[in-house]
Formats: sequence, structure tokens, C-alpha cells
Amino acid sequence: MTTLLQTIEKETGPNPTVAVIWMHGLGADANDFVPMIPELDLAGLPPIRFIFPNADTMPVTVNGGYVMRSWYDIVATDLGRQEDEAGLRASQAKVEALIARENARGIPNQRIILAGFSQGCAMTLQTGLRQTEPLAGLMCLSGYVPIAAKAATEHTPASKQTPIFQVHGRMDPVIPLARATASRDLLVQWGYQVEWHDYPMQHSVCQEEVQDISAWLKRVLQ
Repeated sequence: MTTLLQTIEKETGPNPTVAVIWMHGLGADANDFVPMIPELDLAGLPPIRFIFPNADTMPVTVNGGYVMRSWYDIVATDLGRQEDEAGLRASQAKVEALIARENARGIPNQRIILAGFSQGCAMTLQTGLRQTEPLAGLMCLSGYVPIAAKAATEHTPASKQTPIFQVHGRMDPVIPLARATASRDLLVQWGYQVEWHDYPMQHSVCQEEVQDISAWLKRVLQ
């Protein structure tokens, strides 16, 4: 049985009918995106349970083996050449356990959004593309499709009904824009509906992006 990850939960109203599971980036933690909730214009939306999980800690190869919160090991700075498939799949199982807990609390997959930044974005796609029921959406911030060759054969027909929101910084020095656009093009080629935005920023979040997230949430949840 998968041990549930530690989480921070914030509810926008009583008896939430929507859940957003939002995953942090490498070396960050569950607190990272909590402050963004008040910045999102959620007027008119049903009560939402925001769930921010903590990744487990592990030694990260590119950081000299330093132990930090990480969804999977980063083996090389060239993210596509050598990937920690075992780590990705182990974390996928933990994210799926959080989805199952929301199901048990009365929120079906169709009302669950997976969201994530950077490594958390990779986990959003790693998990979301392989679901046997459609989710409400995948919110993909400054990341990429991991183990893309495997995803090409493992993505499910049901997951193609899940809308994808994908954004990236044009000057991102951590995950180059070209890696993100290549991921976008793959998703479109596989038959996904992708809403794409890029911004004049580095590996971060900007105000225009926050507004675009709000607008997208209203489209997929109302």
C-alpha cells in the first residue's frame, strides 16, 4: 500500500466539490504555491480543495547528491538524455493515491485538476496522461513531458478528454523553451487539446500567467 504524502490543504468554501492537487518544483515544498490562492480570481467557481503535497526527500545527482525534496532524481542537466524512470513511476503512484483519496472523499476524477511547476509539471503529465478516466484538467507550469518515448505508448484514450493548460517562460534557463514547445507539439500530435501561453520571464511565475490560470480554471470548472 502506498503511504500518503504529507499535504497542506486549503479550502475556498465548505464541502468542496472540486480538488486541485498542486505539485511543487525541485527543492521547494508544499508551501510554495499556497500564497497564490488569494491571487487567483475564483469568483463564481464552486468550493475548491487545494492540496499541496510534499515530495519525499532524496539525493539529487545534479546537485552533487544533496538531499532535498524531489519527485524523481535529475541525473543529467540535459533533461531528456537520461531520466529516472523508476523515480517518476514511484511518485506517480503517490499522486494517484492522492487522487484516490479525493475519490473516497466524494470528488470524482472529472472534478480533479492536477497542477505542477517544473518537476511538479512533469509529474502532472506523467500521471495525468496515464489515467483511465478523464480529469478536469492538467495545469502544466514551466515543465515538460518526462520519459516521452514511454508516454507515446502509455497515454490513454480517456486522458485525451482532459484539457491541458501549458505555460512557459521564454527566457527559462532551467528548462529551455524548446523542451516545452517540443512537449506541447507531442501532446497535440497525440490528440490532446492544449492551451499554450509563453511569457517574457525565466523559470518563475508572472502576473499575466496568474490571470491566465484564473481564466482557464473558470473555463474548465464552470
